[in-house]
Amino acid sequence: MSRRGWVLFLAMSLIWGVPYLLIKVADTGVAIPVLVFARVAIGAALLLPIAVRRGLLGALRGHWRWLCVFACVEIIVPWLALSQAERHLSSSLSGLLIATVPVIGLGLNRLSGGVERMTPGRWVGLLAGVAGVGLLAGPGALHGDGWSIALVMVTAVGYATGPLVANRKLAGLPGLAVTAVCLTIATAVYAPFAALWWPGTVPSAAVLGSLAGLGVLCTAVAFILFFGLIAEVGPARATVITYLNPAVAVTLGVVVLGEPLTPQIVGSFVLILAGSVLATRQGRESGQTPLPAAGPVRDAARR
Repeated sequence: MSRRGWVLFLAMSLIWGVPYLLIKVADTGVAIPVLVFARVAIGAALLLPIAVRRGLLGALRGHWRWLCVFACVEIIVPWLALSQAERHLSSSLSGLLIATVPVIGLGLNRLSGGVERMTPGRWVGLLAGVAGVGLLAGPGALHGDGWSIALVMVTAVGYATGPLVANRKLAGLPGLAVTAVCLTIATAVYAPFAALWWPGTVPSAAVLGSLAGLGVLCTAVAFILFFGLIAEVGPARATVITYLNPAVAVTLGVVVLGEPLTPQIVGSFVLILAGSVLATRQGRESGQTPLPAAGPVRDAARR
């Protein structure tokens, strides 16, 4: 890759590993509807004018139903579930569980009639990813409860479903316009709920800074950089950041928040990361690549 490509790649690997830390901090000061609303509203306010100025919205005509579906499975439901889960789980555990998105995506693709062939390596990757989640969900895994882990997995399923919708129903549309419009749809959905749960006092500086970071850095700036990365190195290489974001999330949780790094976490990280690599190894070279989703994750990085 070029020097610019490496800079963008490293920047995205870091930026999309940060949301889990910021969500954990913001969760302490505002209600979840307010948290999600702030993130999507800031992102929409920054990205929508860019899409309008570039004349990209016209390409979305006739796709509004699937844009709403995409917004629901990539933003509206996942960000609610993830924010609720992080009230009880550590940010590092949440980030690591989201790393199962490539494995889940492979399974959903097969169940929905996808043509990707299940090689022995992919079966091993699928089983390794499941084993990694099982290890995290076992007794003593950061004192996390099963319901919260299930919520994170709902988020992961949403992140895995979004690219399938994008590939099959929104292929060829400008990613910046899709992201901006979906954030705007999510803003409209969350606005009345945010009004009901709006805080009576001004949150702390740490909470306000986390909300701003989620909206500006992890959403608006992240997608602008991600589109630049795709243009510089191609979509297949750009998705490799998925494998680095969990390490960033775990490191930040341990170093900044003092979250424990247990043998379970290390073992699960190895299993989930290896499973994701094996599950997607032979499929990343196909010509069609999913649109970037609005989270964290990618894929898994969106998050």
